[in-house]
Amino acid sequence: MKILLTGSIAYDYLMTFPGKFQEQILPERLASISLSFLVDSMTRQRGGVAPNIAYTLALLGETPFLMGTVGQDFGDYRAWLEARGVDTSFVREIKDDFTASFFATTDSVNAQIASFYPGAMAYAAELSVLDADADLVVISPNAPDAMTKYAEECRAAKKSFLYDPGQQVARLDGDALASDMKGARFLFVNDYEFDLICKKTGKTMDSMRSEVEVLVITRGEKGASIYAEGREISIPIVPTDKIADPTGVGDAFRGGFLAGYARGFDWELCGQMGALAATYVLEQKGTQNHVYTREEFVSRFRRHFDDGGKLGVFLA
Repeated sequence: MKILLTGSIAYDYLMTFPGKFQEQILPERLASISLSFLVDSMTRQRGGVAPNIAYTLALLGETPFLMGTVGQDFGDYRAWLEARGVDTSFVREIKDDFTASFFATTDSVNAQIASFYPGAMAYAAELSVLDADADLVVISPNAPDAMTKYAEECRAAKKSFLYDPGQQVARLDGDALASDMKGARFLFVNDYEFDLICKKTGKTMDSMRSEVEVLVITRGEKGASIYAEGREISIPIVPTDKIADPTGVGDAFRGGFLAGYARGFDWELCGQMGALAATYVLEQKGTQNHVYTREEFVSRFRRHFDDGGKLGVFLA
Protein backbone atom coordinates (compact mmCIF):
# COMPACT_ATOMS: atom_id res chain seq x y z
CA MET A 1 0.00 0.00 0.00
CA LYS A 2 1.37 3.41 -0.99
CA ILE A 3 0.77 5.76 1.93
CA LEU A 4 1.47 9.46 1.36
CA LEU A 5 2.06 11.46 4.52
CA THR A 6 1.49 15.21 4.35
CA GLY A 7 1.92 17.56 7.28
CA SER A 8 4.48 19.44 9.29
CA ILE A 9 8.15 18.57 8.87
CA ALA A 10 10.00 20.23 11.70
CA TYR A 11 12.76 20.37 14.23
CA ASP A 12 11.58 19.93 17.81
CA TYR A 13 13.14 21.96 20.61
CA LEU A 14 12.19 20.02 23.75
CA MET A 15 12.58 21.53 27.21
CA THR A 16 11.81 20.28 30.73
CA PHE A 17 10.44 22.30 33.64
CA PRO A 18 10.98 20.68 37.07
CA GLY A 19 7.79 22.08 38.62
CA LYS A 20 4.10 21.94 37.70
CA PHE A 21 2.53 24.48 35.34
CA GLN A 22 -0.73 24.31 37.31
CA GLU A 23 1.00 25.68 40.40
CA GLN A 24 2.09 28.78 38.50
CA ILE A 25 -1.28 29.65 36.97
CA LEU A 26 -3.71 31.96 38.78
CA PRO A 27 -7.21 31.21 37.42
CA GLU A 28 -8.46 34.69 38.35
CA ARG A 29 -5.62 36.26 36.29
CA LEU A 30 -5.95 34.24 33.07
CA ALA A 31 -6.94 37.32 31.09
CA SER A 32 -3.59 38.93 31.87
CA ILE A 33 -1.37 35.87 32.23
CA SER A 34 2.37 36.53 31.97
CA LEU A 35 4.66 33.62 32.78
CA SER A 36 8.24 32.60 32.09
CA PHE A 37 9.65 29.18 32.99
CA LEU A 38 13.30 28.45 33.76
CA VAL A 39 13.89 25.04 32.20
CA ASP A 40 16.41 22.39 33.21
CA SER A 41 17.34 21.11 29.76
CA MET A 42 16.83 21.55 26.04
CA THR A 43 17.49 19.27 23.09
CA ARG A 44 16.89 19.65 19.36
CA GLN A 45 15.24 16.63 17.80
CA ARG A 46 13.97 15.63 14.38
CA GLY A 47 10.20 16.01 14.38
CA GLY A 48 7.06 17.09 12.59
CA VAL A 49 3.86 15.04 12.47
CA ALA A 50 4.32 13.59 8.98
CA PRO A 51 7.91 12.27 9.40
CA ASN A 52 7.06 11.05 12.91
CA ILE A 53 4.32 8.84 11.47
CA ALA A 54 6.58 7.86 8.58
CA TYR A 55 9.35 6.78 10.96
CA THR A 56 7.12 4.29 12.78
CA LEU A 57 5.76 2.97 9.48
CA ALA A 58 9.33 2.42 8.26
CA LEU A 59 10.27 0.59 11.47
CA LEU A 60 7.39 -1.79 10.77
CA GLY A 61 8.51 -2.56 7.25
CA GLU A 62 6.54 -0.08 5.16
CA THR A 63 7.99 2.44 2.68
CA PRO A 64 5.97 5.59 3.37
CA PHE A 65 6.12 8.62 1.09
CA LEU A 66 6.63 12.01 2.70
CA MET A 67 5.32 15.26 1.19
CA GLY A 68 5.97 18.75 2.48
CA THR A 69 8.04 21.92 2.22
CA VAL A 70 11.26 22.35 4.17
CA GLY A 71 14.04 24.90 4.54
CA GLN A 72 17.69 25.17 3.66
CA ASP A 73 18.62 23.33 6.88
CA PHE A 74 16.89 20.03 5.95
CA GLY A 75 19.76 18.21 4.22
CA ASP A 76 20.91 16.04 7.13
CA TYR A 77 17.33 15.27 8.14
CA ARG A 78 16.48 14.14 4.61
CA ALA A 79 19.48 11.81 4.48
CA TRP A 80 18.59 10.39 7.90
CA LEU A 81 14.99 9.61 6.86
CA GLU A 82 16.03 8.08 3.55
CA ALA A 83 18.51 5.80 5.34
CA ARG A 84 15.62 4.46 7.42
CA GLY A 85 13.31 3.69 4.52
CA VAL A 86 11.25 6.88 4.15
CA ASP A 87 10.83 8.17 0.59
CA THR A 88 11.38 11.96 0.55
CA SER A 89 11.12 12.50 -3.21
CA PHE A 90 7.97 14.63 -2.71
CA VAL A 91 9.64 16.95 -0.18
CA ARG A 92 10.47 20.37 -1.67
CA GLU A 93 13.22 22.60 -0.28
CA ILE A 94 12.57 26.35 0.06
CA LYS A 95 16.07 27.79 -0.14
CA ASP A 96 15.34 31.18 1.46
CA ASP A 97 13.64 29.92 4.60
CA PHE A 98 14.16 27.50 7.48
CA THR A 99 12.42 24.26 8.33
CA ALA A 100 9.46 24.64 10.69
CA SER A 101 10.25 24.55 14.42
CA PHE A 102 8.28 23.19 17.39
CA PHE A 103 9.11 24.50 20.88
CA ALA A 104 7.68 22.39 23.73
CA THR A 105 8.15 22.59 27.48
CA THR A 106 7.04 19.61 29.58
CA ASP A 107 6.55 19.81 33.34
CA SER A 108 7.04 17.19 36.07
CA VAL A 109 3.58 15.63 35.51
CA ASN A 110 3.90 15.57 31.69
CA ALA A 111 1.70 18.60 31.08
CA GLN A 112 2.99 20.47 28.05
CA ILE A 113 3.01 24.02 26.69
CA ALA A 114 4.14 24.43 23.10
CA SER A 115 4.57 26.91 20.24
CA PHE A 116 5.10 26.28 16.54
CA TYR A 117 6.88 28.40 13.93
CA PRO A 118 5.84 27.32 10.40
CA GLY A 119 8.83 28.59 8.41
CA ALA A 120 9.00 26.81 5.04
CA MET A 121 5.77 24.95 5.84
CA ALA A 122 3.92 28.10 4.73
CA TYR A 123 4.57 27.02 1.11
CA ALA A 124 2.94 23.59 1.45
CA ALA A 125 -0.14 24.54 -0.59
CA GLU A 126 2.08 24.82 -3.67
CA LEU A 127 2.29 21.00 -3.67
CA SER A 128 -0.38 18.58 -4.89
CA VAL A 129 -1.18 15.17 -3.41
CA LEU A 130 -2.28 14.03 -6.87
CA ASP A 131 1.36 13.94 -7.95
CA ALA A 132 2.01 10.90 -5.76
CA ASP A 133 -0.66 8.43 -6.98
CA ALA A 134 -1.13 7.16 -3.41
CA ASP A 135 -3.58 4.55 -2.11
CA LEU A 136 -4.09 6.57 1.07
CA VAL A 137 -3.31 10.24 1.74
CA VAL A 138 -2.75 11.30 5.34
CA ILE A 139 -3.62 14.97 5.91
CA SER A 140 -2.03 15.92 9.22
CA PRO A 141 -1.33 19.37 10.76
CA ASN A 142 0.10 21.65 8.10
CA ALA A 143 -0.44 25.13 6.70
CA PRO A 144 -4.26 25.51 6.84
CA ASP A 145 -4.59 26.32 3.12
CA ALA A 146 -2.60 23.20 2.27
CA MET A 147 -4.83 20.99 4.42
CA THR A 148 -7.93 22.36 2.71
CA LYS A 149 -6.39 21.96 -0.75
CA TYR A 150 -5.33 18.37 -0.16
CA ALA A 151 -8.78 17.38 1.15
CA GLU A 152 -10.43 18.99 -1.86
CA GLU A 153 -8.05 17.17 -4.22
CA CYS A 154 -8.78 13.84 -2.55
CA ARG A 155 -12.53 14.31 -2.77
CA ALA A 156 -12.39 15.39 -6.42
CA ALA A 157 -10.20 12.43 -7.37
CA LYS A 158 -12.19 10.02 -5.12
CA LYS A 159 -8.97 9.25 -3.31
CA SER A 160 -9.04 7.70 0.16
CA PHE A 161 -7.72 10.04 2.85
CA LEU A 162 -7.17 10.28 6.58
CA TYR A 163 -7.89 13.64 8.19
CA ASP A 164 -5.84 14.38 11.30
CA PRO A 165 -6.15 18.11 12.16
CA GLY A 166 -4.22 17.81 15.44
CA GLN A 167 -2.76 21.07 16.70
CA GLN A 168 -4.50 23.00 13.92
CA VAL A 169 -7.90 22.41 15.54
CA ALA A 170 -7.17 25.49 17.65
CA ARG A 171 -6.47 27.56 14.51
CA LEU A 172 -9.22 26.34 12.17
CA ASP A 173 -12.80 27.56 12.49
CA GLY A 174 -15.84 25.30 12.48
CA ASP A 175 -16.63 25.74 8.78
CA ALA A 176 -13.08 24.81 7.76
CA LEU A 177 -13.02 21.74 9.99
CA ALA A 178 -16.40 20.53 8.78
CA SER A 179 -15.43 21.08 5.15
CA ASP A 180 -11.98 19.48 5.38
CA MET A 181 -13.15 16.28 7.08
CA LYS A 182 -15.99 15.76 4.63
CA GLY A 183 -15.50 12.53 2.69
CA ALA A 184 -12.60 11.30 4.84
CA ARG A 185 -12.23 7.56 5.31
CA PHE A 186 -10.54 8.16 8.67
CA LEU A 187 -10.73 10.94 11.25
CA PHE A 188 -8.00 10.80 13.92
CA VAL A 189 -8.11 13.13 16.95
CA ASN A 190 -7.42 13.06 20.67
CA ASP A 191 -10.29 13.44 23.11
CA TYR A 192 -9.68 17.15 23.73
CA GLU A 193 -9.52 17.88 19.99
CA PHE A 194 -12.72 15.90 19.46
CA ASP A 195 -14.61 17.98 22.03
CA LEU A 196 -13.25 21.19 20.51
CA ILE A 197 -14.28 20.11 17.00
CA CYS A 198 -17.78 19.34 18.28
CA LYS A 199 -17.96 22.78 19.91
CA LYS A 200 -16.74 24.59 16.79
CA THR A 201 -18.82 22.66 14.25
CA GLY A 202 -21.93 21.94 16.29
CA LYS A 203 -21.57 18.25 15.47
CA THR A 204 -22.28 15.41 17.88
CA MET A 205 -20.67 12.01 18.27
CA ASP A 206 -23.48 10.45 16.22
CA SER A 207 -23.25 12.99 13.40
CA MET A 208 -19.47 12.71 13.33
CA ARG A 209 -19.65 8.92 13.08
CA SER A 210 -22.11 9.20 10.22
CA GLU A 211 -19.77 11.43 8.19
CA VAL A 212 -16.53 9.41 8.32
CA GLU A 213 -16.07 5.69 7.92
CA VAL A 214 -13.63 5.26 10.81
CA LEU A 215 -13.33 7.63 13.78
CA VAL A 216 -10.35 7.12 16.09
CA ILE A 217 -10.10 9.05 19.36
CA THR A 218 -6.97 8.68 21.46
CA ARG A 219 -7.46 9.19 25.19
CA GLY A 220 -3.99 9.34 26.75
CA GLU A 221 -3.58 6.92 29.64
CA LYS A 222 -7.15 5.69 29.04
CA GLY A 223 -6.15 4.21 25.67
CA ALA A 224 -8.11 4.82 22.49
CA SER A 225 -11.57 4.30 21.00
CA ILE A 226 -12.19 3.19 17.43
CA TYR A 227 -15.66 3.76 15.99
CA ALA A 228 -16.19 1.75 12.81
CA GLU A 229 -18.84 -0.39 11.18
CA GLY A 230 -21.45 0.60 13.77
CA ARG A 231 -19.47 -0.39 16.84
CA GLU A 232 -16.99 0.98 19.36
CA ILE A 233 -13.69 -0.81 19.95
CA SER A 234 -11.74 0.06 23.09
CA ILE A 235 -7.95 -0.16 22.88
CA PRO A 236 -5.99 -0.24 26.16
CA ILE A 237 -2.53 1.23 26.56
CA VAL A 238 0.58 -0.95 26.68
CA PRO A 239 2.42 -0.51 30.02
CA THR A 240 5.69 1.39 29.80
CA ASP A 241 9.07 0.39 31.23
CA LYS A 242 9.57 4.10 31.95
CA ILE A 243 8.07 7.45 30.93
CA ALA A 244 10.52 9.88 29.35
CA ASP A 245 8.52 12.34 27.22
CA PRO A 246 4.99 12.35 25.71
CA THR A 247 5.90 14.28 22.56
CA GLY A 248 5.04 12.31 19.41
CA VAL A 249 3.08 9.54 21.14
CA GLY A 250 -0.03 10.21 19.04
CA ASP A 251 2.00 10.22 15.84
CA ALA A 252 3.46 6.81 16.68
CA PHE A 253 -0.04 5.49 17.39
CA ARG A 254 -1.05 6.55 13.90
CA GLY A 255 2.03 4.91 12.41
CA GLY A 256 1.39 1.62 14.15
CA PHE A 257 -2.31 1.71 13.24
CA LEU A 258 -1.53 2.40 9.58
CA ALA A 259 1.09 -0.36 9.45
CA GLY A 260 -1.67 -2.77 10.48
CA TYR A 261 -4.12 -1.21 8.02
CA ALA A 262 -1.61 -1.61 5.19
CA ARG A 263 -1.52 -5.35 5.99
CA GLY A 264 -5.31 -5.66 5.94
CA PHE A 265 -5.71 -6.30 9.69
CA ASP A 266 -9.00 -5.76 11.54
CA TRP A 267 -9.56 -2.48 13.40
CA GLU A 268 -8.84 -3.89 16.85
CA LEU A 269 -5.48 -5.31 15.79
CA CYS A 270 -4.60 -2.03 14.05
CA GLY A 271 -5.41 -0.13 17.26
CA GLN A 272 -3.37 -2.52 19.38
CA MET A 273 -0.38 -2.06 17.08
CA GLY A 274 -0.84 1.69 17.46
CA ALA A 275 -0.91 1.36 21.26
CA LEU A 276 2.40 -0.50 21.36
CA ALA A 277 4.05 1.86 18.87
CA ALA A 278 2.97 4.78 21.08
CA THR A 279 4.50 3.21 24.18
CA TYR A 280 7.91 2.93 22.51
CA VAL A 281 7.90 6.71 21.95
CA LEU A 282 6.77 7.49 25.48
CA GLU A 283 9.82 5.63 26.78
CA GLN A 284 12.32 7.87 24.92
CA LYS A 285 13.02 11.59 24.64
CA GLY A 286 12.38 12.76 21.10
CA THR A 287 9.86 11.55 18.56
CA GLN A 288 12.21 9.44 16.40
CA ASN A 289 14.76 8.09 18.88
CA HIS A 290 13.04 4.79 19.65
CA VAL A 291 14.42 1.75 17.85
CA TYR A 292 13.16 -1.82 17.62
CA THR A 293 13.27 -4.69 15.18
CA ARG A 294 10.04 -6.16 13.88
CA GLU A 295 10.85 -9.32 15.84
CA GLU A 296 11.12 -7.29 19.04
CA PHE A 297 7.86 -5.49 18.28
CA VAL A 298 5.96 -8.75 17.71
CA SER A 299 7.43 -10.38 20.81
CA ARG A 300 6.41 -7.48 23.04
CA PHE A 301 3.01 -7.25 21.37
CA ARG A 302 2.27 -10.89 22.18
CA ARG A 303 2.97 -10.29 25.86
CA HIS A 304 -0.11 -8.03 25.95
CA PHE A 305 -2.41 -8.97 23.05
CA ASP A 306 -3.47 -12.03 21.06
CA ASP A 307 -2.85 -11.46 17.36
CA GLY A 308 -3.97 -14.95 16.35
CA GLY A 309 -0.68 -15.38 14.55
CA LYS A 310 -1.36 -12.52 12.13
CA LEU A 311 1.75 -10.55 13.06
CA GLY A 312 3.80 -13.43 11.75
CA VAL A 313 3.87 -11.55 8.43
CA PHE A 314 6.37 -9.16 10.05
CA LEU A 315 8.72 -12.05 10.77
CA ALA A 316 8.88 -13.41 7.23
